[in-house]
Amino acid sequence: MITQPYQLYVERTDATKNMARFYAMSIEPNLFGQACLVRRWGRIGANGQERVHHFTREEEAVKLFLELLRKRRSHGYRPKSQVEQGGTG
Repeated sequence: MITQPYQLYVERTDATKNMARFYAMSIEPNLFGQACLVRRWGRIGANGQERVHHFTREEEAVKLFLELLRKRRSHGYRPKSQVEQGGTG
């Protein structure tokens, strides 16, 4: 059982490089009660790719979620509202 919702949507845009990417993650329960980390990424406006990681414990899913969040932030991904405003986070 998932104790609290985990969802993230970030973007990385750079008009000079014609770059417009998104990265989305969420932790969701599956039918067997396991925690699943669902990742989606790709070019904004396209379907992109998806990968699902299955965990027996929610804590393991949260740990990977936070690791991936740190990695995306270090690569310049920011929440959509900060991207639109041109903020650096």
